[in-house]
Amino acid sequence: MSGLMDTEPLAPADTARLIEFARACKAAARAVLLYPAAHPAIAATLGRIVHSTSAEVLDRPLKLTVLPETVLVDGRPPARPDQSLVELAALLHDHLVGEIVIHPGGDVDAWRTFLLLIGRSPESVRGEGGISRAWTMLAGRHIDLREIDYAQVLRERSPSATATWDQIIKNCLEGTSFELDEEGVRELLAITGDAERLSELMTTIESRSSASGNVSIKAAALMRMLRDIVSVVSKNKPDELDSTLRNMATALGALSPDALMALISERSNQEEDDPQLIAAVVSRMSDRTIAKFVSRNVIDDGGATDRLAQAFQTLVRDTEERERLVTMAQTEVAASPLGSTAGFETIWNGVAQKLLTSYSDKPYVSQEYARQLSFARTRAIDVEHSSDDPPERLSGWISTVATSALRTLDLTLLLDLLNIEADDKKWAALTPTVIGMLEDLLLVGDFEAAAQLLAVIVRESTGDGSKGRRQAALTSIDMLVAGPMMRHVVSHLGTIDETQFGRVKDMCVSLGEVLVRPLAEALSAEDRVRTRERLTAILVGFGAVGRRTAERLKNSPNAAVRRTAILLLREFGGTEALPDLTELLNDSEPRVQREAVRAIVNIGTTRAFQVLGQALQRGTPQSRDAIMQAASLVRDERATPLFAYMLRHIDHRRLTSTYLHAVESLGTLKDPEAVAPLKEALYKGEWWAPRRTASLRSAAALALARIGTPEARIALEEAAALGPRGTRSAARTQLTQALPEQGEVRQ
Repeated sequence: MSGLMDTEPLAPADTARLIEFARACKAAARAVLLYPAAHPAIAATLGRIVHSTSAEVLDRPLKLTVLPETVLVDGRPPARPDQSLVELAALLHDHLVGEIVIHPGGDVDAWRTFLLLIGRSPESVRGEGGISRAWTMLAGRHIDLREIDYAQVLRERSPSATATWDQIIKNCLEGTSFELDEEGVRELLAITGDAERLSELMTTIESRSSASGNVSIKAAALMRMLRDIVSVVSKNKPDELDSTLRNMATALGALSPDALMALISERSNQEEDDPQLIAAVVSRMSDRTIAKFVSRNVIDDGGATDRLAQAFQTLVRDTEERERLVTMAQTEVAASPLGSTAGFETIWNGVAQKLLTSYSDKPYVSQEYARQLSFARTRAIDVEHSSDDPPERLSGWISTVATSALRTLDLTLLLDLLNIEADDKKWAALTPTVIGMLEDLLLVGDFEAAAQLLAVIVRESTGDGSKGRRQAALTSIDMLVAGPMMRHVVSHLGTIDETQFGRVKDMCVSLGEVLVRPLAEALSAEDRVRTRERLTAILVGFGAVGRRTAERLKNSPNAAVRRTAILLLREFGGTEALPDLTELLNDSEPRVQREAVRAIVNIGTTRAFQVLGQALQRGTPQSRDAIMQAASLVRDERATPLFAYMLRHIDHRRLTSTYLHAVESLGTLKDPEAVAPLKEALYKGEWWAPRRTASLRSAAALALARIGTPEARIALEEAAALGPRGTRSAARTQLTQALPEQGEVRQ
């Protein structure tokens, strides 16, 4: 925060607009999680954001930098703190958002999609690759996100600043004295020497102590902070005490009227010197500080409250001084959005009258009744403190208004309406709301609830009900599939457990053939291994329908889609896929050829090997090379039968290079099952082609030597003793060179 001291803060009008935006985001973020898209609350809350970021209001992109406890606009801090900015910063900070750029013109649907995303748990979003990736998958256009590695940022910062800050707040709230080491004392002195940081510390303590609702507790926490700071400064830097008191006076202007009045007038639990300390601080409040205190609260509340008037009159006793300071405050308020509203002069006249007029209700309210009114402010808190309700009962009550509980109520209501509504037209009118809620549930990953809702729609689409209801259900399914459903489902496939995946798979299959093509398209664009595997499993679950889709996809002009078709055909398996895979062996895209070869090798039947053999014999030299290279990439025992088939069925005279490739591949695999076909290859050859024959026999002998099993050695020894001259020579060469070396290694 101290780094912002040299940066000019935002103008009051810009600060007010930023705070209004933050408050609107807070309200809308809650609404989108509680209500479906068609609910009136969505239009009301999101409408405020849409208006404030419309092209008419926002003439250029708005760049927000996210700090842990505030938000900057174009690198400039707000002119005053506000709790809504802290909450917005925390929400974005949890998702590791370091900067967002808001472009003018985002509509209700766009903002709803964004708020639904940041409303999810940070863990689930990071499981999908982070919020930036998730937002990109949602095709967000009106907002640009930038993530920051906050772990690295925190490693670069001195830990003493954060530790001291937290320790001060903790001590003030718990009523203990500061216990700081030398480093902590230095950091505290740095805070007290910075009016802005001191203001931030004071407002933080006020906001955290406000959770109790008791003004006395709030005043006591603030008083402890002032008292202990003065003590530390007096001991360590007594010559800076006066400047510290002036900074304290500036910080008082950032408090709420309730907190300021409680601090000035509170008498309980005070130490002997506390009144003198408060008087010393208040006396140092400058005219500028008091005027800003008034203007800030008038802008926030849209007018002057009784408490603000009381605080202002307590701070400024002289009537003429009050008039001058009210005029100063008017200048700042006039520059804010409140000053541009119709009838501002009338509003300000009311503010000035309340601030300048001393009000007393003594003629109308008895002393006893006034005492009861004052006591009522804290009565509710006292009742809560004295309640004998056990904690589990209180937590149970609170859980009934949690987001998940309200979502469950919405789900129950929709399910009941779908089940009991007899009028087909009214039932059809429910379906847009159902689709909206289904999309929301899929977005947040609540697949159990989504499955319940979808089951009703699917049941009506295939049931024996009326034609009108069946048509409405089918239309709903089409709308769901055409929307962001697949995008939401894919975003979760990589992180959900097997139980949830089973539920997702059942949901997808229940929708029928209409979902097969979107699934295949999603698979074509997906590069994450686990997600691809699960998309494939879902498609295989469609059975014959999925196979027909794969057969159609193989004719796609997109090579990625053709590879997806091969993947599906391989998963479906069986010789039924061979005709389609055979077509793809001649594909112009090398990667498609390789995938087709691998799929045929996986089938592993004699018929599959015949297909490859025919392709090798009939194909061009380029296609033969591509097929052999693809087959060589299969590095396990599945490839051995293929290469053995080639040795026994390929013409070694016409396809010599292909034959040699198969021999070498068997040696590389080192599979004992390859000994028999290699032994046969060792004896092949023609006397009229001595060079080719020598090359083939040498390759076969070398492959047997590389396998190195006892059976392979016996085959070489027999060839060396009993084979033709060329065979004997090749076998003896390997027996004297390769196998002794291998034997030494084995020893």
